[in-house]
Amino acid sequence: MHPNSAFRPDHDDLAAMFVREIGFAAIFAGTPDGPRVAHAPVVLSEDNTTIRFHLSRGNALTKHLDGSPMLAVIQGPDAYVSANWYTDIEKSVPTWNYVAIEMEGVAQKLDDAGLVAQIDALSAIHEARVGENPPWTRDKMDQNYFGKLTGAIVGFEMRVVAWRTTLKLSQNKPADERERLAAGIEATGNRAVAHLMRELGRSREGA
Repeated sequence: MHPNSAFRPDHDDLAAMFVREIGFAAIFAGTPDGPRVAHAPVVLSEDNTTIRFHLSRGNALTKHLDGSPMLAVIQGPDAYVSANWYTDIEKSVPTWNYVAIEMEGVAQKLDDAGLVAQIDALSAIHEARVGENPPWTRDKMDQNYFGKLTGAIVGFEMRVVAWRTTLKLSQNKPADERERLAAGIEATGNRAVAHLMRELGRSREGA
């Protein structure tokens, strides 16, 4: 996480909101072959204490993950910030605004029932977003084929022992400067970052 405390959110629920909204993480862990990373959709528990995910059985990380310390990183929107947009150009440098959530814990392998439950939960979340009626469920699949596919993946659960969240959105700048930066970022097409900058500014002003 960023060392500047200005870029750490005041409300812990923001981290969980981003994890649920983005739902896709980089999974990092050490292995005898060196550090490895995998990429997977994740499901955060209702009480925000655990994440569940699955990896291909052939993934280089899979056989080393059970019982190992790991880090799951959710990367949110990001955008370049030009020094030209600051009031005092002579004392400004380009930078980057971004959102990142780190979750640390120990990975534990799920049993077969836990893996299926993770798949069901994951598909339910995203089918609801797709809006198909009726939504896809595994009941629509040939169950023998479903069993063959699940045999090719391994499910994991991690209890989150540490959350580290960075919202670097120019909070350390005056309101008028933040708005000018947001307008510059928006003009480059990064509307999500500009929106978050403005929303964070409004929440601070209304606090």
